[in-house]
Amino acid sequence: MKEDKSFLIEELLKIQEKSKLHYIEPEEIPKIAKIFRKSPAEIYGIISFYPRLSTNPRGKYLIRVCENLPCHIEGAEEVVEAIKEYLGIDFGEATPDGKFYLEKTSCLGLCAIAPVILINNKPYGHLTPAKVKEVFRGYMEGEND
Repeated sequence: MKEDKSFLIEELLKIQEKSKLHYIEPEEIPKIAKIFRKSPAEIYGIISFYPRLSTNPRGKYLIRVCENLPCHIEGAEEVVEAIKEYLGIDFGEATPDGKFYLEKTSCLGLCAIAPVILINNKPYGHLTPAKVKEVFRGYMEGEND
């Protein structure tokens, strides 16, 4: 693992991606701190500051919903309501089976296909409320594991 400070966030994201529930276990923070020659408090501060990082377990499928203006203009609000209704959860919640976790993000950098969501790191764009069921069908049936 590189020790350069500029790689710290990238490395934390890689560590987090290894987790099946998309989080960094709090018990790992002292080990990470030692590798990067930082205090555990500094590492925790970075993790708690950046929305893409978390010390709380999330779902097997992490759904990130873009809240930026292009998505909003293209109908993201209706898409979000369809997702919430279909999964029965709100932002910051996981489905009871722990399969899906829904979170907001300010921008996914995919404005050309707005409205857009990421499921783990796979983008789904040009969404409509009608397309929501189609997108989640494969995940519900285990086809996208």
